[in-house]
Amino acid sequence: MEVSRSETRKSRHLKIRKKIHGTTERPRLCVYKSLHYIYAQLIDDDKGHTIVSCSSIDKDLRGKLKNHKNKDAAKAVGESLAEKAVAKNIKKAVFDRNGYPFHGKVKILADAAREKGLEF
Repeated sequence: MEVSRSETRKSRHLKIRKKIHGTTERPRLCVYKSLHYIYAQLIDDDKGHTIVSCSSIDKDLRGKLKNHKNKDAAKAVGESLAEKAVAKNIKKAVFDRNGYPFHGKVKILADAAREKGLEF
């Protein structure tokens, strides 16, 4: 029986989530990639609330991007999320790569968020 790529990602995600926990002072930055879009959000796991969210289909990014799933979109989402977080006085976060390898779009999103002032 063959295990699919999404099943292995989900098992990796569960192993990571056992160790990572977001708080009010240091929320969890969670990244998700669908086939068409890139999503990122800052989550307070103590309260179970999303503090800030951003995606490549947000109204402010929709006009700027030609393609919603490439590396340029990942960079724009990272920058936008970090700007919203700094506006809400959040400067530190815990990075949750959601089972994805830390390269490509995930790494570009993380680097863009770091450049705009978010620490993790």
